Amino acid sequence: MLCLALVATCPCTAWAGDFFTDGQVNGLVRAYDYRRMYADPAMPDASAFATALLINLKSGEVGGGFSAAASLAYANALGTRNRPVTRIDVTVMGRENKLSAVSQVYAQFRRAGWVLRAGDQYLDTPWQGSSDSRVLPAAYRALSAQFDATADWAFTIARTFKWKSRTSGRFFADNLYYPTRFDGDPVYGGNGSLPADARAYSGTWLVGSTYKSRDGAFSGQTWLYSFLHFARMAYTDATLTLPAGHAVTPFVSMQLVEEWTTGSNTLVETGTRIVGVAGRRVRSEVPGIDVGIEVGRTKADVSWNQVVRQDRGTVGGGALISPFTATYATDPLYTTSMLRGLVEQGPGHAWKARLTQMLFADHPQVMVAYTRYDTVYRGDSHDVYLDLIYRFTGHLKGLQLRNRWERSVGGSNNLNPGNRPFAYNRVMISYAF
Repeated sequence: MLCLALVATCPCTAWAGDFFTDGQVNGLVRAYDYRRMYADPAMPDASAFATALLINLKSGEVGGGFSAAASLAYANALGTRNRPVTRIDVTVMGRENKLSAVSQVYAQFRRAGWVLRAGDQYLDTPWQGSSDSRVLPAAYRALSAQFDATADWAFTIARTFKWKSRTSGRFFADNLYYPTRFDGDPVYGGNGSLPADARAYSGTWLVGSTYKSRDGAFSGQTWLYSFLHFARMAYTDATLTLPAGHAVTPFVSMQLVEEWTTGSNTLVETGTRIVGVAGRRVRSEVPGIDVGIEVGRTKADVSWNQVVRQDRGTVGGGALISPFTATYATDPLYTTSMLRGLVEQGPGHAWKARLTQMLFADHPQVMVAYTRYDTVYRGDSHDVYLDLIYRFTGHLKGLQLRNRWERSVGGSNNLNPGNRPFAYNRVMISYAF
């Protein structure tokens, strides 16, 4: 009886109860159908269908702020891969019919505005994030910390070691510049410019600060990245909103990316050609501006970016080196489209005109955009984009239907296969629970 009394009064027993009874479970079910349509007769159309289940498990907090979390991800093509590999869009979930991963397993401590995490986790930063536009998100093996200095101002610092791409089942020491099957990694849809014998990726240091005023008139962020042996990056983005009355809200956003290299560099050592140009150093400068207006449920904006051409001897002639967005087209540049942006095309400039319309009490949402690229090494091209989103409410809250379509025309150096038009259609159905 004495032993039972001691167990009942032990703090560990209460902790165990809080750990499990205060836990949370949520997730997402997805079904995606992607279709690539090429005007080049030598390039066969490709497609992919896949379903996915993502489950997030989070414990309650014990011991004054300790908790743990895990995320399980599973994708299945439902037997639709019975056709030649050349006709499969391998960027969705690779070549296999099934793909599974434990994408998050981390321990967390939260106290007085601090959140510390250690383990496999999702990141939400501009140039290294989850790139979540396929069936499975990207994840990182990392140590991270976030500190909320005030209700408006937050800081983030992280050291990543390995990552799991959108088509990988586990974590690897590489990034999107490494070829498919580097160290056995089935990473598809990347840049793949590095040779197979390149040294493994050493990871990333990153630190950032975000601010948003309470009245919503100003928001900004500044991030510093050290993509070890690839590039160092400084990124700043700010938005000023100027309420003009009568439901008219003009805004202006500006961004600047600076990149440079110090010490040894994997791209330089391997003579890797980015947009066809090798170099002795990394140096990039990318300004951007976005000006627009919101009137009721309508938003219209025009944006511009430029990748400044650098002196001879610069990798890619000044191309922006982005190890975790290159060819994923998930970077934060204002003019990046669904298919690609200036990260993929190198030095030059781009402008985009976009109109977003919310209908019938904010659903559905319709977006149309036109983007023009004028680049040094990939020629001149333009993209037309259409995005339709319907978010259900009431008993079906959490269900979303989305159809994204884009067509690219123009370009050179095989920007599109055979330098002919290329269209991409993505139908996505998801349900968050």
